[in-house]
Amino acid sequence: MTESARGQEGQGTASPLRLTLAWGVHLFTASGAVVGALALLCTWQGRLADAGVLMLVALFIDAVDGTLARAVGVKQVLPGVDGRRLDDMVDFLNFVIVPVVFMVSAGSLTSWAWAAPPILASAYGFSQADAKTDDDFFLGWPSYWNVVALYCWLLPLSTTASAAWVVVCSAAIFVPLKYVYPSRVRQPILKHTLNGGGLLWAVVLGAAMLRPDWAERYFLIEASLAYLVYYMALSVWLGDWKRGWA
Repeated sequence: MTESARGQEGQGTASPLRLTLAWGVHLFTASGAVVGALALLCTWQGRLADAGVLMLVALFIDAVDGTLARAVGVKQVLPGVDGRRLDDMVDFLNFVIVPVVFMVSAGSLTSWAWAAPPILASAYGFSQADAKTDDDFFLGWPSYWNVVALYCWLLPLSTTASAAWVVVCSAAIFVPLKYVYPSRVRQPILKHTLNGGGLLWAVVLGAAMLRPDWAERYFLIEASLAYLVYYMALSVWLGDWKRGWA
């Protein structure tokens, strides 16, 4: 049976409500590309704080669309639509292209030549069949260039330091260590703290961008780094990096 035939069969057996919800989830995922395009526009106009907030909105969409897709059962309802392929296309825009353009436009990187390593390395990473492992981890650094871009802009980093981080993170994509996939963590307590902490992190970072006076007064940017430390610690522990280096 062809993909088209399976898709028609799935739609034919699903209720109108489930069909509507399934298409709604795909539309929600695709809306991330619209948000990314708006972030590029804001970057081009020099509205870096607005672009940064839009990058966080795109991150939120990516964080919850998979959970919604599994709850609705989009694979069963719309088997002819490859939600993972759609998600990867949107992610490459929002996690790679948008933040790399942001870094160059913000002056974190001194030349467009620095855009090549993260884009090429991430193209490799996204194309790997085992980029997401069977036990629900990312294999290799998961191209969180949006996070790198925001901190290179918000922290008092020199262009040399920013370039060094770009090189290190680009190389990390090729190192087969496991990184936590926040929405797929199997331990309930860790999953809730990771995702709840991620939401708080995004709110704090958004506030720091929109209200620089708050950021300075309450050390919001520095405080937000605690979540990144937590994420990395969980990745080292749950991903068993000691075995990965052996």
